[in-house]
Amino acid sequence: MSHPNAALTPRARLRLARLVVEQNWRPAEAARMFMTSVRTARKWAERYRLEGEAGMADRSSRP
Repeated sequence: MSHPNAALTPRARLRLARLVVEQNWRPAEAARMFMTSVRTARKWAERYRLEGEAGMADRSSRP
């Protein structure tokens, strides 16, 4: 379950990441489309490259 104030759900993260990784969108373009930061777009694209769909799941933010 996503945080109620999350900007991106796991499904939206996957869509964003696929645009960047598979369709060669620039992270800035994808970030603008999903109304998030370029840094966030890069983070999700990198996780998708490394972990695939499983990397789009929520993770604990505890230290």
